[in-house]
Amino acid sequence: MGSLSREVSVAARAAERGAEVVRAAGLGGGVGVRAKELPGDYVTEVDVAAERAIVSLLEAEGGGVGVHGEESGGVDIADAWVVDPLDGTTNFAHGFWAVGVSVALVRGGVPVAGAVCAPFLDQTWMAGPGEGSWRVDGGGEPARLAVSSRDPSHAVVGTGFPFRRKDLLPQYLRAFEGAIGLFEDLRRPGAAALDLAWVAEGVFDGFFELALAPWDVAAGGLLIQEAGGVVTDWTGDGQAWLAGDILAGGPGVHDVLLELAG
Repeated sequence: MGSLSREVSVAARAAERGAEVVRAAGLGGGVGVRAKELPGDYVTEVDVAAERAIVSLLEAEGGGVGVHGEESGGVDIADAWVVDPLDGTTNFAHGFWAVGVSVALVRGGVPVAGAVCAPFLDQTWMAGPGEGSWRVDGGGEPARLAVSSRDPSHAVVGTGFPFRRKDLLPQYLRAFEGAIGLFEDLRRPGAAALDLAWVAEGVFDGFFELALAPWDVAAGGLLIQEAGGVVTDWTGDGQAWLAGDILAGGPGVHDVLLELAG
């Protein structure tokens, strides 16, 4: 791995700082959970504590750029450090380890540095434009990532259900029906930041979901792009996916997803 930009290193350290808080809290029991505005949307005291730790690091090392966190809000997302302190809160509260911490630097509406950390896997993924996409396991050596080149008929594709937006179910289900027929199989772990990181390293061959938030996708989308993949919204717009309607994967799988979404 060559020398990564300062911004990528800061993103990785910030994600790992949040992951330390999540890991120390442990999975499941004893965590205070409260509902947010939308059905099925929850926050715990661990989300809040992890975001506080991340923001503290970014205020000290983030080059004077403002922060927008999922829990605390902040400056305009188009030019900010964008933070999801605990992606997969429902998984966390239910004792399921598939949770991630995501930190990205966005400039002019485009992610320019990003990192995702899996607290209970001790893995961190990071990327910057022109710097490639990388994964580090614990204190091990970095590994460069590349999206898969599997034929779509043999692809395993991640997804997420629009459970907060029932009005989107008809659009989603049309794509889902086509996907389950064309791809080998689908997966739904429940933490989009991890799903996208897994696409970047070829564990999954693609990913599709509607109505995510910028903090869910900013870092993971950049990981996929830097690993040789394609990321767009459901209309094929390569600039609009940060809003949260996302199709991602290797070029062949992305082409199929775009047809299904049409």
